[in-house]
Amino acid sequence: MLHICRQADYATAGPAPAQNMFNFTSLPPLTLYLHIPWCVRKCPYCDFNSHEGKNGVPERAYVTALFTDLEQELPEIWGRQVHSVFIGGGTPSLFSAEALDELISGLRARLNLAANAEITLEANPGTVEADKFRELHALGINRLSIGVQSFNDDALQRIGRIHGHREAIRAAELAHDAGFDNFNLDLMFGLPQQTLAQALEDIDTAIALEPTHVSHYQLTLEPNTLFHHQPPVLPGDELRWQMQERCQEKLAEAGYAQYEVSAYARANRQCRHNLNYWQFGDYLGIGAGAHGKISNTQSQTILRRAKLRHPDEYLARADSPARISSEQALSQQDAGFEFMLNALRLVDGFPPHLFSDHSGLPISVIEEPLRRAEELELVEWTIQLIKPTEKGRNHLNDLLQLFLP
Repeated sequence: MLHICRQADYATAGPAPAQNMFNFTSLPPLTLYLHIPWCVRKCPYCDFNSHEGKNGVPERAYVTALFTDLEQELPEIWGRQVHSVFIGGGTPSLFSAEALDELISGLRARLNLAANAEITLEANPGTVEADKFRELHALGINRLSIGVQSFNDDALQRIGRIHGHREAIRAAELAHDAGFDNFNLDLMFGLPQQTLAQALEDIDTAIALEPTHVSHYQLTLEPNTLFHHQPPVLPGDELRWQMQERCQEKLAEAGYAQYEVSAYARANRQCRHNLNYWQFGDYLGIGAGAHGKISNTQSQTILRRAKLRHPDEYLARADSPARISSEQALSQQDAGFEFMLNALRLVDGFPPHLFSDHSGLPISVIEEPLRRAEELELVEWTIQLIKPTEKGRNHLNDLLQLFLP
C-alpha cells in the first residue's frame, strides 16, 4: 500500500555532526507518524516494514512501547503544535478499536494536538467491518486511507492481496456509512497482465465510490521483495504510459485535481500530512522502523532519526536509546537536495520563501541547479513560484539529478 509518509531511508548508521549551521528564524510545521508493522500476509510487491502476525498481534504491549518511545522524543518538540497524525503500517486496522482508543487518547494527553488536526488511519478491505469503522470515527479518526489497489479479482490475486472486488467496494461504502467525509483509495496500475481497459475500469469504479482522494501509482519492483526476486510479467512501457495518461484524464474529468505525482484530490481535500512531507516539514517518527525529521532553532540543526525495524527488537528496547537504529544530522547540501526531492513532486510547485522557511537555507544554495533546470525547460522560476513544467514532471528523475549534492 502506498503512503508517502513512510519516509525514505535517508539516515545512515550512527550519529554524524552537521557540516554547516542553518539559519532558522521559525520552525516548519510538525506532524506525527506512527507505524504499526503487522499485517495478515506480506504482499509480494511490498517493501515497507511489515511483518505477518502469525502468532497474533501484541496490541497492549505495542501501544505501551509507542508511548514510551514518544515520551523520550518529547523534549525535542516542547511547545510545538502537532498538525496531523498518520497511523500507517503494515495494517493498522488489525488493531482493535479498544487499542486504537487507548492510542488516540494517549496522544492527546501527551501532545499539543491541533483542534482541527487531520488524523488518518490506513485500512485494508480484508480487515474492516461496519462496527469498527463507526468506532474509529467516534474516536476522532477523521480520515481513512483504504488500500484497494485494484477492483479486479484476478489482478488482486496476482499481487497477493487478501481481499476481492466485493470487499474493496464494501470498504468504501462502509467509510461513507460510518460518517467519514474524507477518505483515500489507493490504486495501482501496470499490474501483472493488466490491460488498459482493466486499468480504466478500476478508475471508473473508484470514482463511482466518491472518495475525496485517490492515490494512483505504478507498480514497481522494489528490492527486497518477492516480486523483485521472482518478477512477474508487467505491461510494457508504452502501455503503462497509456494507462497513466488515460486514468489521469478520467480523474480530472471527475473533479480530482492532481497535486502531486501520484495524488489526486477533490477541492480542499489534499492529504495535509503528506503535503507536510512534500514541503519539507518536520515530523516525529514513532514505532518500529519509523523515520523522523526534526529541525531545531537552538542548535540550528536538522536531525533525521530511524527506529529499529523488527517489532520484537523494538518492543524489547523501546524504553532506551537503543530503540534508535540510526541518526544523521543533515548538511546544507543534503537539506537543499532533500527539500527539492520532495517539493518538485508538487504539481503547483512552491513559493521561493518556503525553501528558506523550511530548510533554514538561502535560496542561493540551489540557485545554480535551478538556473540549469530552467534552461532545460524542466522548471518555471519566478519571484512568486518555483514549479516543475510538464516536461519536468515527465522527466522527474532527470530534474532531481541536477540538485544532487
